[in-house]
Amino acid sequence: MLKIYKSMESGPLQELTLKTLEKGAWINIIDPTPYELKVVSNLTEVEPDFLRSALDDEERSHTDVEDDSIMILTNVPVMRGHDSYDTLPLAIIVTKEYIITVCLEETPVISEFNDQTSKLFRTFKKTRFLFQILYKSATFYLRYLRQISKISDEVELRLRHSMQNREILRLLELQKGLTYFNAALRSNGAVLDKLLRLRSNPAVQPVLKMYEEDEDLLEDVIIENKQAREMVEMYSKILARLADTFSSIISNNQNLVMKFLAAMTIILAIPTVISSFFGMNVPIPFADEPYAFLYVCIIAMLIAGSSAYILWRRHMF
Repeated sequence: MLKIYKSMESGPLQELTLKTLEKGAWINIIDPTPYELKVVSNLTEVEPDFLRSALDDEERSHTDVEDDSIMILTNVPVMRGHDSYDTLPLAIIVTKEYIITVCLEETPVISEFNDQTSKLFRTFKKTRFLFQILYKSATFYLRYLRQISKISDEVELRLRHSMQNREILRLLELQKGLTYFNAALRSNGAVLDKLLRLRSNPAVQPVLKMYEEDEDLLEDVIIENKQAREMVEMYSKILARLADTFSSIISNNQNLVMKFLAAMTIILAIPTVISSFFGMNVPIPFADEPYAFLYVCIIAMLIAGSSAYILWRRHMF
């Protein structure tokens, strides 16, 4: 999918076509076809490798600089289902005339820039628009991390009442999402630090013009990214300890069950042994007594009861 937008001085975004492409436009490419990539590359004179860089879902965040363009590849957070979180590479290419975004699928980060929010950004202010996208990505990391915290509290509350595999698997999904977030935020942080250094590079100043407000916005992005990294590390430790704690509880409960079963086995074995003795085909006590069966039952119950008391005193059940 290929969409082209341009901010007007007043009013909503104006949607353009390839034939009406103007300077200062934003070209948003989602899951592009080879033909769309070729057309955009020819019209904007952007390296095809820049446009294809975000199409590898395992691509790490990095920055590439050419003579007339700069490509910033960052990983943005996405939510898949109720408990599953992941990251996707998003390429942001800034040229002297356009800003281009490329991603494998529609993400909430890019979806935030629409007609309803058009007053908050300008496509022709390319550097500021770039930093606004990066800032929005960092805020979504923080939003999803707060969601993960709430879900983990909910899972912990349920696990306190019942040990179900479904809740353990939910913890596993949350830990997996935090792992993805941690790797993405670390590489994103390296990209942001490089952008901070590039502001004094005269080679990129014609493409990436930074004013004082832009530098302040970039510093805000760096702060948000660091905060997200700290939250990821904290929640990762909490979830890891939570999983270890409940694993220990499950193991302890299993030991208690085995102790109880062992005690019950001993108690139930006593009447069996006694009845076996008195069932032998040899002369035995009470053989001629009319109440021999009652005597045997009383003896078995007394010995079993004494054994149960001794095991209870030893906390076997």
